[in-house]
Amino acid sequence: MGKTRISSKWLFWGLLAGLALATLLFTLRPDPVWVDLASVTRGPLEVTITEEGRTRVRDRYLVSSPVAGYLHRVLLEVGDPVIPGELLTEVDPMPAATLDARSRAEAEARVESARSALNSTRQKVAAAQAEADLAARELARLQVLSPENFVSDERLQQARAAADRAQAILRSARFDEEVMAHELAAARTRLDVSAARASGNGSVERVPVRSPVNGSVLAVVRKSEGVIQAGEAILELGDPGALEVVVDVLSFDAVNLSPGMTARLTGWGGDPLEAVVRRVEPVGFEDVSALGVEERRVQVVADLVSPPGAWQSLGDGYRVDAEFLLWRADDVVQVPESAVFRTDGHSQVFRVVEDRAILTTVATGRSNGFYTVIQEGLEPGDQVVRHPDRQLEDGSRVRIR
Repeated sequence: MGKTRISSKWLFWGLLAGLALATLLFTLRPDPVWVDLASVTRGPLEVTITEEGRTRVRDRYLVSSPVAGYLHRVLLEVGDPVIPGELLTEVDPMPAATLDARSRAEAEARVESARSALNSTRQKVAAAQAEADLAARELARLQVLSPENFVSDERLQQARAAADRAQAILRSARFDEEVMAHELAAARTRLDVSAARASGNGSVERVPVRSPVNGSVLAVVRKSEGVIQAGEAILELGDPGALEVVVDVLSFDAVNLSPGMTARLTGWGGDPLEAVVRRVEPVGFEDVSALGVEERRVQVVADLVSPPGAWQSLGDGYRVDAEFLLWRADDVVQVPESAVFRTDGHSQVFRVVEDRAILTTVATGRSNGFYTVIQEGLEPGDQVVRHPDRQLEDGSRVRIR
């Protein structure tokens, strides 16, 4: 009976020690790591470049003033339709300045000088005409005597040369007469216009400004009337039905784009639209992002290929989101990009099996920044940890948030 009592005592203390040890081990074991899980799926995947773009009328026409003068008020508004030859506005050419007493006396003297020069030139014309007539008569007389051998051939040639020279001098004198007549007219015009301006009787010849194309008014650069210089912009015209999309793409993304590549336009307020890249500009430019980072960008131009009825509400300068399709697969195994990390040059994930994280090496393919193609190592339906932290190790217990 004493032995039974001793055995019971040792059994009690043994159970108590085992219970204490189990309690200690349970207390010291690491807590499960809280994780977010994602499923391995199979389906289509696209790799795209997405940037913000804007619509732009393809052919724009800047209408400017043909002369310096006084511009009449532009009555057209942005969006008004125009047709070729339609009158847009008018410009009154700058009137001639009124001459003061000294300038008027000089102008009158120039008129008299031009008149005298014209009279002198007319006298020269008359003299040249007389010389030409005389030379012509002499040539005719010698030509009559030539068949009878009364005149040598040399004498006849001299007469013919003299007649030609006289005719050339006459033509030159007549050209001088025309020049002097024009100079006299110019001097008279300056004097007459100034006199009309001083008396207020000068008529103003307005210069019309007409539309060169069929389209709409895109911008009114100068609306109010007033003095305008030659070549100064007045209106900007274009056809809103001929739109293109301009996208500023980062230079290291632009090298993957080429003419003919498909693009999808979203974020403009309607259904997605289809477009095709027409041109990738060969010259980059520097831009500063919203975070103040300097970036090198390239301008990409795309044409809309969706039916015009699908984008008739779009206009010039509207914002769109352009997605350029680089690669597409209809049926691939994929996981969220946040679940994949690299260790020692290998891509790995934490696969969750029975509440434990199993470190699994995988072979990856293309990625679009959100999902990555898995070529080996996972099967559809597997659960993987998203955003694994430093506490997670191979075999760690996990708890799902």
